[in-house]
Amino acid sequence: MKHRLLGDMTISRVLEMNTPDFDPYGFFPDTSPEDWEPHLHWLQPSAMDPVSGNLIFPMQSYVVRTKHHTILVDSCVGNDKDRPHRPNWNHKTDTTYIDALAAVGLAPEDIDYVMCTHLHPDHVGWNTKLLDGRWVPTFPNAEYVFSRKEFDYWRDFNKTRPLEHIIDSVLPIEEAGRAKLVASDHAIDDSVWLEPTPGHTPDHFAIRLSSNGNEAVMSGDLMHCPIQTHHPEWAARPDYDVEIARTTRRAFLERYCENGVLVCTAHFPLPSAGWIVPDGNAFRFEYEEKDW
Repeated sequence: MKHRLLGDMTISRVLEMNTPDFDPYGFFPDTSPEDWEPHLHWLQPSAMDPVSGNLIFPMQSYVVRTKHHTILVDSCVGNDKDRPHRPNWNHKTDTTYIDALAAVGLAPEDIDYVMCTHLHPDHVGWNTKLLDGRWVPTFPNAEYVFSRKEFDYWRDFNKTRPLEHIIDSVLPIEEAGRAKLVASDHAIDDSVWLEPTPGHTPDHFAIRLSSNGNEAVMSGDLMHCPIQTHHPEWAARPDYDVEIARTTRRAFLERYCENGVLVCTAHFPLPSAGWIVPDGNAFRFEYEEKDW
């Protein structure tokens, strides 16, 4: 069982998959091979598969254990979900995620809070499971923390253009009475609070952790690939508002550059956690050497 201590807290990683599924030019549509060429030597093989040329994005949750709560941050892809645009996500039936949760000493019943940085399909999938033909909360004792603004946006969007992940992984949580709708600066307590980081979605948030002078931030999808520390201006296709996302990303990198706060990313290559350091007029990501 591997954990990362942060003062009196522990942080664990729950990995669902780690496969090269994302075409770089499809995901960053304004880029060309010439833009990527200077970076291939350090992107391959951990962030970019040298055979297919595709980007490798881990799908993972973080578990944070404080003195008072056990918190799951983002819930990955999920099983039995209709995701035809991503074959590796479509109608999965494996036990990888629940086994990985068990490997860090937890069952779904042990989770007190599920905190979704935003409501895209790879961050809400295990919110629910299929039971007797119905979508029910996977974590039956948890409150699910959603941004109210984010939830309202996707609920209303779904009324005119149905989205499977909202139907199967978000709305059932509200229907079960387990959704806690908050502002994007909400605090769980004085050691866990939200930080507004909009742009990728209407009200994306990061999650800040603090314990005994040790600090961390979980960045969600304000950046997807370490190339964006070198090029924070590179917009990802899923970004809701490209200009706001660029501004948020640059501000985040400036805020956390060399300030001692551990940055836990969602989709950077494993081990996915590290430090923002300066690199000329931009930044780079320096991975933490601890294996956890």
